[in-house]
Amino acid sequence: MPLTLYNTLTRRKEPFEPIEPGKVRMYVCGITAYNYFHVGNARVFVVFDVVRRYLKWRGYDVRYVQNFTDIDDKILKRALAENSTMEQIAEKYIAAYFEDADRLNILRADAYPRATHAIDGIQRLIHELEQQQYAYAADGDVYYVVRQFADYGKLSGRKLEEMQAGASGRVDEEADKKKDPADFALWKAAKPGEPFWESRWGKGRPGWHIECSAMVRDELGESIDIHGGGIDLTFPHHENEIAQSEAVTGKPLAKYWLHNGFINMDGEKMSKSLGNFRLTRDLFANYDPMAFRLFVLQAQYRKPIDFTADALDAAVSSWKTLKEALQFGTQFAALPGWQSAATDNLDQAVVDRFNEAMDDDINTPIALSVVFELAKALSREGNQLVHQGNPDLPVEQLQRQWQTFISLLEVLGLDAKPGMLAGEIVSSSSLTGDLTVGLSDAAIEALIQQRQEARQSKNWAESDRIRNELQSQGITLIDQKDGVTRWHRN
Repeated sequence: MPLTLYNTLTRRKEPFEPIEPGKVRMYVCGITAYNYFHVGNARVFVVFDVVRRYLKWRGYDVRYVQNFTDIDDKILKRALAENSTMEQIAEKYIAAYFEDADRLNILRADAYPRATHAIDGIQRLIHELEQQQYAYAADGDVYYVVRQFADYGKLSGRKLEEMQAGASGRVDEEADKKKDPADFALWKAAKPGEPFWESRWGKGRPGWHIECSAMVRDELGESIDIHGGGIDLTFPHHENEIAQSEAVTGKPLAKYWLHNGFINMDGEKMSKSLGNFRLTRDLFANYDPMAFRLFVLQAQYRKPIDFTADALDAAVSSWKTLKEALQFGTQFAALPGWQSAATDNLDQAVVDRFNEAMDDDINTPIALSVVFELAKALSREGNQLVHQGNPDLPVEQLQRQWQTFISLLEVLGLDAKPGMLAGEIVSSSSLTGDLTVGLSDAAIEALIQQRQEARQSKNWAESDRIRNELQSQGITLIDQKDGVTRWHRN
């Protein structure tokens, strides 16, 4: 089965075929550097880190770019509130981003372009839009002519008549300057006291949307394979990126558009604007970063997640199960013949099942069920090793299972370094308890929902596959006459 990805642009799953065989150019929208990032933002970074890791695992040469917005109304407001400068605020929160992302085991991007470092490319792109009648200047501002771009709305599915103007940050002040309420700012004339750059339109600074269009072109070229971000960026940000870039190049900005679902708190999307957010670094005061990463991966990336204490506690228990398997694996090294066994010989049957799940639009809940099954096998064999002396265990088989387990955890970005288990060293005597935690209740419910959707679309093979995966984890499903599926652990 080839890798398939759900493309927001076409609203269907499509086989992944990069523009250049074997190579992937990928761009993900990063932070606006005015605050620490919250757990909703963290989901974006975890999701696309896994997408990147899996593409590399499958043999692709991936160039991954993530930007920083370091000039914005919010940054200027924070600088004023803290009696600081835009540069100091941006540097503070960019440094904080790396601290928190490192704790989540997010791989460093190949490039981190900043808006303030891309001014030449931004101005060049705006000028090209002017030349092709897609932009106009008005009293030092420059606006994009939305109605000039015939495909506007193709990503979000919105009709122009339904869209609200704005997203440029100064809607009321701009209303009299715009030719059409739907037009949005490409360049903003500087207010007194604001930082600015010289331009053909006067002193000013870029609008938000134009930054990414310019940085994509500067770093990756006119067309890329994957553009990613949270679902909230579909409109207006990504819609506007398409309009800006494709109006100039005449080429698709991205072949595949991937968007992850929200993390919800009290039934609402988590966001700084709503004030219902939880900062990632505050969460780390009470929860292992890898447990949070596991919390994110126990739902398919396009589905919403409810942020609750129960769900986080379940993820902690699930991470403990994986850590116990990791700890048992360190005991295997004492077996005679361990070093002579091949370390690159993976259990292909397990790898195939893992890949099958991930090839289905990065279905991490199913992939994790494969990993948990392997973890419990390692723990069971480790128990025999530790508590029964020197059992008759095939060393090559053990090492193959161990290497497969470590490799798959690495693909998922779960910190798989034995002895560095979030500062916790587990003794063998403490590992004789219940090792059947496996998937959390939330992860099981997510898999059952996927099975229900498969049954509704009469995809019986997928329905059976999910049932079998759950059964392998010791989960029994009971389909009731009212259509509800109940379950229990064996």
